[in-house]
Amino acid sequence: MMADKGILVVVSGFSGAGKGTLMKRLLEKYDNYALSVSATTRAPRPGEEHGREYFFHTKQEFEELILQDALIEYAQYVDNYYGTPKAYVEKQLNAGKDVILEIEIQGALKVKEKMPETLLLFVTPPSAQELKRRLINRGTESLEVIESRLARAAEEAEGMPKYDYILINDEIEECVDTMHSIIQSQHDTVKNRESFIEKMTEEVAVFKKGEEV
Repeated sequence: MMADKGILVVVSGFSGAGKGTLMKRLLEKYDNYALSVSATTRAPRPGEEHGREYFFHTKQEFEELILQDALIEYAQYVDNYYGTPKAYVEKQLNAGKDVILEIEIQGALKVKEKMPETLLLFVTPPSAQELKRRLINRGTESLEVIESRLARAAEEAEGMPKYDYILINDEIEECVDTMHSIIQSQHDTVKNRESFIEKMTEEVAVFKKGEEV
């Protein structure tokens, strides 16, 4: 029996919501997930490998990918391009893998526009105070940077209604299990069961003709 096509899942959320930890734990705990690898024009950092952390390209190569419509979405940040290669994602989906893609709201909506069957998940802590506490406790950024992230969160919150599900990341294991359940439930939507519906409809049609069971 041929494997079902995978589900494309876009995960967004506030900085400090725990998206990275959540996805890392999801991949550790459950099989059948693939993390999408983005393309970029920025230089590799020490220890990074082409095809693992990113697909590294020159600016000319990246712009060629844009012209070829080879990216699901792309954006430019601080003189560098970042984008999601279509071929890589489709290969994983056709192999039956559920593909997780972590991008910000603008990119997420572009993906949904291009691939309407995409599942959009937004990760948030249970409260604004908890978000602030997590950012401070990371201890990796100045107060000024933290304040700018919180100000950005106020803007990002306006995009939450455009998502399919809101994941409240209070207790990590519970949130991972909820995320997994939501994704797996998508395999049984009518849209994703069209081939089965067609097959079943043909098979039961014989009963209407009075043929024996």
